[in-house]
Amino acid sequence: MSNQDILWGIAPIGWRNDDIPEIGKENTLSHLLSDIVVAGFQGTEVGGFFPEPKILNKELNLRNLKIAGKWFSSFIIRDGLEKASKEFHQHCAYLQEVNASVAVVSEQTYSIQGTEKNVFGEKSYFTDEEWDVLCVGLNELGKIAEQYNLKLVFHHHMGTGVQTLEEINRLMENTDPNNVHLLYDTGHIYVSDGDYMSLLIKHIDRIKHVHFKDSRQEVLNQCKEKGRSFLQSFLNGMFTVPGDGCIDFTQVYQFLLDHNYKGWIVIEAEQDPAIAHPLEYALLTRKYIDEKLLKTKDEIVKN
Repeated sequence: MSNQDILWGIAPIGWRNDDIPEIGKENTLSHLLSDIVVAGFQGTEVGGFFPEPKILNKELNLRNLKIAGKWFSSFIIRDGLEKASKEFHQHCAYLQEVNASVAVVSEQTYSIQGTEKNVFGEKSYFTDEEWDVLCVGLNELGKIAEQYNLKLVFHHHMGTGVQTLEEINRLMENTDPNNVHLLYDTGHIYVSDGDYMSLLIKHIDRIKHVHFKDSRQEVLNQCKEKGRSFLQSFLNGMFTVPGDGCIDFTQVYQFLLDHNYKGWIVIEAEQDPAIAHPLEYALLTRKYIDEKLLKTKDEIVKN
């Protein structure tokens, strides 16, 4: 195992945010992709404002960049598997055309992440029957993803019914490891549970995609105390890039290396680009990666 088995990406969410489209709307696709090249990353994930595959592929090829994956909001519990499957086929077809590796799935039934509710105290929960529906449905979506040479990676997320380690455990125990994989997001599990290593250690064999997201502890504490929503929390700076918060990514990265993780590590931090300059923060985290995670000059060259 070496650093060259890992692809480093950075998500478009630092430039523009799908949850609040007016944020960063002045940042064009060309601007975003060129910043990613300047900051030394190998690719990105598809944002909500990205164009159809032919146009996107041209822009990517001009810059020698790759696409890792794209977010899919599933409503298996609310709308049923038939509708979710139809939409997921379209999602996967797009990803196949842009040569992606994974389809990022988050069950959004009852999600409060886009509402004004207190994300620390009013999250949603599923009944036993709903859990059964979700797990059966995800197994089916996972099979669909494979038809397009993709892996379904489930994204545990603040404000949803699969947020805590206990809930992630239940999802993993009741889905087929051949069809349903896990996206490990350091920021979401830390903000949720105050611990990011337990999830990594327990489910390393299911993890096929990784988001490195940091958190500012002082801001996190304030947001909890004031009962802020998810949107309010990230606008206040609860999340940031690795090297600018409280998470020790050297421990996380070494564990991934030790257990032969292969695939993408995507830097992600919901921030307001008017406050946190996207390229500045991309360069900040690139410096952190090179100096703290990629330990030798030889490894840096390989990456």
